[in-house]
Amino acid sequence: MNRKAIIEGLLYVSGEEGLTLDQLAYCMECDDLEGIKKDIEALKLEYETRGVELVEFASRYKFVTKEFVYPYAQKLYEDTKMVSLSQAAMETLAIIAYKQPITRVEIEEIRGVNCEVMLKKLAARGLVEATDRLDTIGKPLLYCVTKEFLDAFQLETLEELPALNTIKQEDLFAEVE
Repeated sequence: MNRKAIIEGLLYVSGEEGLTLDQLAYCMECDDLEGIKKDIEALKLEYETRGVELVEFASRYKFVTKEFVYPYAQKLYEDTKMVSLSQAAMETLAIIAYKQPITRVEIEEIRGVNCEVMLKKLAARGLVEATDRLDTIGKPLLYCVTKEFLDAFQLETLEELPALNTIKQEDLFAEVE
């Protein structure tokens, strides 16, 4: 078992939420917290010369894009902002617009699929943003649409969004138990 590779993979799939040391230990069924810390430090060193880095914020480890990449990432999406959005992007945007503020997990429960990459794309296009964190275990990010969203859809406020069909609205926003 290559523990360092497993840690890397777990942190990658955890996305922006990241993982605590205890979560990593639990997932790997490992009691060697000091060994896991050493592996994390080794990974940090390996990523020093790359476009992403392994960071620790609020006792959570996660991969983030390095600051020097930001202008290039902006350039990546600046020409595509007006390109039509995919069905998945429209579904994700609709859920956020009608149910904001909402967490990634809540969006995924409604759509039934992982939406982490879609959220990053929509955020890079300036259509959604993480505005706060939910005051619960894990402190998940809360997403809302932006002023750019309103501009793109020629809306003054969210109240101008079209009313949803009652049946579809009940299905879309059914409380997840």
